Amino acid sequence: MEQPARQYDPGVPEPLPTAAAARTLVIDLEGGLLRSELLMEALFSSPGRLLARFGAGGRPGMAALTDILARAEIDYAHLPYDPDVLNQALAARARGEKVYLVAGRFADHAAGIAAHLGFDGVVASTDLAAGEDLPFDRGAIARIAARSRGHVSLKTWAKALRVYQYAKNTLVFVPVITAHQLNFASFGSALLAFLAFSACASGAYLMNDLLDLAADRQHPTKRHRALAAGDLPISSALSAIPVLWLFAVAASLCISPLFLAVLGAYLATTIAYSLVLKRKMLVDIVTLAGLYTLRIVAGAVGVGVVLSEWLLIFSLFVFTSLALIKRFSELSMRESAGLSDPSNRDYRVTDLQIIAAMAAASAMNAVTVFSLYVSSSAVTPLYSRPWMLWLLNPLLLYWFGRALMMAHRREMPDDPILYAFRDGPSRIAVAAMICIMLAAI
Repeated sequence: MEQPARQYDPGVPEPLPTAAAARTLVIDLEGGLLRSELLMEALFSSPGRLLARFGAGGRPGMAALTDILARAEIDYAHLPYDPDVLNQALAARARGEKVYLVAGRFADHAAGIAAHLGFDGVVASTDLAAGEDLPFDRGAIARIAARSRGHVSLKTWAKALRVYQYAKNTLVFVPVITAHQLNFASFGSALLAFLAFSACASGAYLMNDLLDLAADRQHPTKRHRALAAGDLPISSALSAIPVLWLFAVAASLCISPLFLAVLGAYLATTIAYSLVLKRKMLVDIVTLAGLYTLRIVAGAVGVGVVLSEWLLIFSLFVFTSLALIKRFSELSMRESAGLSDPSNRDYRVTDLQIIAAMAAASAMNAVTVFSLYVSSSAVTPLYSRPWMLWLLNPLLLYWFGRALMMAHRREMPDDPILYAFRDGPSRIAVAAMICIMLAAI
């Protein structure tokens, strides 16, 4: 039976709105929604552009810097938001509740974040504390307040410091082996050189991640890095960099001033690479090859042996090939994911074929140089069984060919040197090479 329409009776009060409809959710931006510091985000959103603005402003001082940071271009879409807090906010919006952010500074950036996420606005932390000028009823709010993130775990620090990348620094042991200085003193010096390079490299990785925050957050895999994901505070990374570099200097001085000079050249080149050189086509490849080779030079300096020119030119070709394979892997991954050309590299996805050809050519040149070395008179004084070194050629051809094939199949997500440590057949090939070299002595 059809119910009659309800008639309005002025003597009967209308039902009050439900608590859910009247409730307002307020969220502290820093420490609540944002897993980072807004000041640091503004500072590292575009460091080069900010420095240019600061230099051209003509008003040195904190006031000028604060004004520039307030107008910095931050990518609100890729900031490290706390997923639990964000989900609570979106659920509140779905229930029809109002959502406001609480900000103590950089009101314009806070308003930009609120607009991007579809929230209702921003209130100042001082206004909320005083209960003044609020766009909602103070008695009907729920608040998600800022909270301490706790200590950063060792796993997070290891991830940020790229401890797994220390495998590259084992190159400092190469001169010890090739010069046949197989004694405790030489290995001790090489180990100290390894620690110095590892600390120096970790500081450089942190600095590079700070400079690449915006680009990393738009990358399918690099967005999981500790700084990009907000797992490690930017301020903690800034504090760790000088500590790591001071340790590297102290360890270097225990070896020799000349080793410190080589490490300084490595660090200066790394900084130049992070700031400028990695954005230059092919210049980045030559620089990476030079940085790998510089580790071998440092190993020779640390142990006090003369570096063979054969080893130097062989290393240069090897590492040029590996740097090209690394760039090929990065571009092919972007192609497979349907991504556009990288914004922080001077390469295009359409460059894949020429990069692959150059990588193969450099690898074959390395094998040719090694063959010329084995057939030269320089081998006879160093090896009692030099003919055994010819067995290295097929192993070199196999490993370079495998690396190129795996990169072509999009099955090499890592740096090629790191891949060699993780890939079973590659480990067997490298171990066989070492055994052959030792047997030939």
